[in-house]
Amino acid sequence: MSDIKMVNLKIDGIDVSVPAGTTILEAAKTIGIKIPTLCYMKEINEIGACRVCVVEVKGARTLVASCVFPVSEGMEVTTNSERVYNARKTTLELMLSDHKKDCLSCERNLKCELQALSNEYGCNAYRFRGATSKNEPADVTDYLVRDNAKCILCRRCVAVCNKVQTVAVIGANERGFKTNVSPAFEESLAASPCVACGQCINVCPTGALHEKSEIDNVKKAIADPEKIVVVASAPAVRAALGEEFGYPIGTNVEGKMFTALRRLGFDKIFDVNFGADMTIIEESHELVERLTKGGVLPMITSCSPGWVRYMEFYYPDLIPHFSTCKSPQQMTGALIKTYWAEKNGIDPKNIYVVSVMPCTAKKAEKLRDNEQENGYPDVDAVLTTRELAKFIKEKGLMFNELPDGTIDNPLGEFTGAGVIFGASGGVMEAALRTAVEKVTGKTLDKLDFTEVRGMEGIKEATYKVGDLNVKVAVANGLKNAKIICDLIREGKADYQFIEIMCCPGGCINGGGQPILDAYTRRNVDYKSLRANALYSEDAKLKLRKSHDNKAVMEVYETYLGEVGGHKAHEILHTKYVARKKY
Repeated sequence: MSDIKMVNLKIDGIDVSVPAGTTILEAAKTIGIKIPTLCYMKEINEIGACRVCVVEVKGARTLVASCVFPVSEGMEVTTNSERVYNARKTTLELMLSDHKKDCLSCERNLKCELQALSNEYGCNAYRFRGATSKNEPADVTDYLVRDNAKCILCRRCVAVCNKVQTVAVIGANERGFKTNVSPAFEESLAASPCVACGQCINVCPTGALHEKSEIDNVKKAIADPEKIVVVASAPAVRAALGEEFGYPIGTNVEGKMFTALRRLGFDKIFDVNFGADMTIIEESHELVERLTKGGVLPMITSCSPGWVRYMEFYYPDLIPHFSTCKSPQQMTGALIKTYWAEKNGIDPKNIYVVSVMPCTAKKAEKLRDNEQENGYPDVDAVLTTRELAKFIKEKGLMFNELPDGTIDNPLGEFTGAGVIFGASGGVMEAALRTAVEKVTGKTLDKLDFTEVRGMEGIKEATYKVGDLNVKVAVANGLKNAKIICDLIREGKADYQFIEIMCCPGGCINGGGQPILDAYTRRNVDYKSLRANALYSEDAKLKLRKSHDNKAVMEVYETYLGEVGGHKAHEILHTKYVARKKY
């Protein structure tokens, strides 16, 4: 028999039975009633601050915040009375009274939770007039813009930065009318140890946070007759871009994306999946070298730039554990401006490389030291998935009606191993497919290393690789990365290889992916749906191991020389630096 205590109550006259401890908000959902929220994020930001979720409880003198108020036996709740409606509407109108009203030009127009609720409740944005906060867009970093004139002080960004990513570089400063969200002592975000993950953007209900757009720079490059503009998209982009055009979450729109990119005016369309395959060749070689020749272990992957920044700020003593491989984005750009440029007799100064990423940290990564070849940056511009969608819409392309297009060769060829890079565990699985075959000299009968798949925060597995027992770990989200890092620092990590992704779930949940409202984020397993799109493509491809990518191997044979050799290190590897937190 179950020992779970059930509580019986009525919500809007309907009998409900839910486990003890359930909030009114969650209890209402079980009978198909959606109570609006703005500050609430389940298990992350349960503070009852915004008061948009208030309901009536019989016998209570005041309305209660349903997101934090637990049910009790015999409770009678009303979620839709005139009193409740008027209270919510008044709260929204008070928010609007001190809110920048530039909705039509706002980055979040039509995807703003405040806008949607204001429309639903028929709010008058000018009902309350008076003093307003004097905030201007601030902290324009290389990757993020913060506009506190649109902030509603819901603290969702603070919660995700503190509890999910454990970076905690922002919080509420001042009091009363002067309250604002910013780094400690209202210092500049650009001067803080922010890792650029963009998770704060993803959870912000308004346009108070958004990525620094590079669309105009890309347009200028395309319009420049002297520039050859090359674009390459990351694997996670194809699994989420369709959401911007009404496709169900987890729809792979790769073919339509290729057509759209070509019609936007890009001269060549390559794929960061190629760079992912190249990363695996170099990274698996590096791992085998460390395993067999006594290198620093465990070795940690380095393709997530938010994670790299985190390590440099908070665990610089672990730098020797990092793979020196550049990320797939940077490898792709470097090869475009070296191998591809030489092969086609093009001066690299005339090549403009654009990458499309699910990630805001990639905007910062392209500006790092040791990410340039021939004196030119590996990557010139980074567009997020959201920016690409906006670019497509600006050009009047009817994305849903576009035919499936093709990609250009040779740097557009990729394997299933490259595709799964976008999901947590994908880098590990791709590396194992190559490393195991390289060590054993035998073809794998089973390519799916399912033990490292999934959305769990930390996953562990041990594999027999020839005569070696290789224990691996996969962590996603910096809260979990911190656990792994502490184990390494304390000498308690008995792993040989570790994959860490900055964002929860990996790149499929990157800070540049399509915005999902809070209700969807807590009630839909969107991360798994996006990841499944990548694993499904991997399963369908004929080639699923990076070392089977003939175009990659041709680069070595005709240009780089041996894997892990001098020229490969010169072009495909990088260095890290210890950063001061303040």
